[in-house]
Amino acid sequence: MSKHEHAPETQATKFLKAQKIAFSSHLYAYEEHGGTKVSARELNVDEHAVVKTLIFEDENAKPLVVLMHGDCKVSTKELARQIGCKKVEPCKPEVANRHTGYLVGGTSPFGTKKAMPIYLEKSILDLPLIYINGGRRGYLVGVHPHDILRALNPKPVEAALKG
Repeated sequence: MSKHEHAPETQATKFLKAQKIAFSSHLYAYEEHGGTKVSARELNVDEHAVVKTLIFEDENAKPLVVLMHGDCKVSTKELARQIGCKKVEPCKPEVANRHTGYLVGGTSPFGTKKAMPIYLEKSILDLPLIYINGGRRGYLVGVHPHDILRALNPKPVEAALKG
């Protein structure tokens, strides 16, 4: 992908602009199933600062968003305990697409089709800058974690498992 390619206009970037949140745009060559390892390598940033947007559902099939460090996994048992659910599990990709309006691999917490509760791994707030999906595969935006607090009002949780 050329450095001269313009950043795409997505639901996520429209949301960020409407909320007056400063962000930087980072395009990279998307690799199927490459995940945050690829985006971190392509952007030359620590994978811990690349934040995944994961769509889970509880025992009643109610969707929820989990923002997690790229180099960590979500402890579903711990997450369920902290948010008062019996169980949570990842949504199937087609279900996640329906809830968010984004393709898996391009899911952003900003500008989702449905309003869903958002949970944020607490230690993300300790980072000076995070890279999170901008609403398209191969496109991350750099934002200050405290802007996520202001714009999305997520509930902090501690459910990270070192990946």
